[in-house]
Amino acid sequence: MKKVVQFGAGNIGRGFMGQLFFESGYETVFVDVKEEVLSLLNEKRQYALRIVGNKPQEITVKNVRAVNSKDAAAVAAEIASADLLATAVGAGVLKFIAPLIAKGFEKRLAEGNKVPLNIIICENLMDVRKIFKDMVFNDLSDQGRKEVEAKLGFVEAVVSRMVPVIPEELSRKDPLLVLAEAYKELPVDRPGFRGEIPKITGVIPIDNFHAYEERKLFTHNAGHAISAYLGYKKGYTYIYEAVKDKEIRGIVLGAVMDESGKALIKKHGFAPADYQAHVNDLLERFANVSLGDTVARVGKDPVRKLKPTDRLIGGAKLALEYGLKPINFVKGIKAALSYDNPDDKDAQSLQALLKTKGVDAVLQDICGLTPGEELYNLIMNYEL
Repeated sequence: MKKVVQFGAGNIGRGFMGQLFFESGYETVFVDVKEEVLSLLNEKRQYALRIVGNKPQEITVKNVRAVNSKDAAAVAAEIASADLLATAVGAGVLKFIAPLIAKGFEKRLAEGNKVPLNIIICENLMDVRKIFKDMVFNDLSDQGRKEVEAKLGFVEAVVSRMVPVIPEELSRKDPLLVLAEAYKELPVDRPGFRGEIPKITGVIPIDNFHAYEERKLFTHNAGHAISAYLGYKKGYTYIYEAVKDKEIRGIVLGAVMDESGKALIKKHGFAPADYQAHVNDLLERFANVSLGDTVARVGKDPVRKLKPTDRLIGGAKLALEYGLKPINFVKGIKAALSYDNPDDKDAQSLQALLKTKGVDAVLQDICGLTPGEELYNLIMNYEL
């Protein structure tokens, strides 16, 4: 049986990648730090994945075990004999697993395993291939650096499956249980592979990967965020409540279809009918009551989501670049600026900054906008 080493045994690791690997005939070795999860995976060698929505089902994901990421030697040994690697740890954690991958790659070479090894990178970060590759490269020996270009593939992926936080009562009954929607397509960057491309259920190798990366960021992520911030202003708890609100739905559609959508169609040549179908499918998935996805989860970390190249500012700038006035994006940006969830530390720090320095400073320091530029003026002059 082929073996994949999956860094991250959380929502995406178990709730998405584990299913794809199991259905493709792999043994999955999860690498994580959560002792309870690791222990249970090693004890049970399987876990339950509950698909929620119109056609609910429960899948038992088998052929799994786990290794603690603190045990660098054990992780390196797994990498040395692996057929594939994958990450779903969060962009901020990549710097901690890079040395582990470097060590495992070196061990692999030392043991004479010359078969190319690929890493499917499931992280929500633009240009993550280059960023992560540089991290791993810095931890390699001179010999490892000579081999890395030909023998280690860094493959970006666009993760669109929605995996909500598990309700506490369910988690107490079964700490390994994961809930997820049925959607299971995973576009990946074909040129990133080294050697033979593995055949994995749901994995779609794409040549023009950047187009799909931008579509995810400025359509899925942007629409999700705008739904959350406008939903919060109206007092909604769940995303499905927000997208069923006619006013919010209209703004979200206006943003991701008429603004960033039209820009992406012009830029990347997406077929308009296909793009419209994609947006309709997204909104239907956002409205999945069974997911129970919350405004607080989707709206979390507004500072990051207001960065110059992220979903909101980046999407609005893209629209302007193609001659489209992003008024619906501006509505979402203004709602994000007013997001004051008391349970979100990042939201509170944003509000403190607005109070002490004002919106002008936030637009410059966080959003990277310059006074006088069109998007700056649109945001400053719009009253939500």
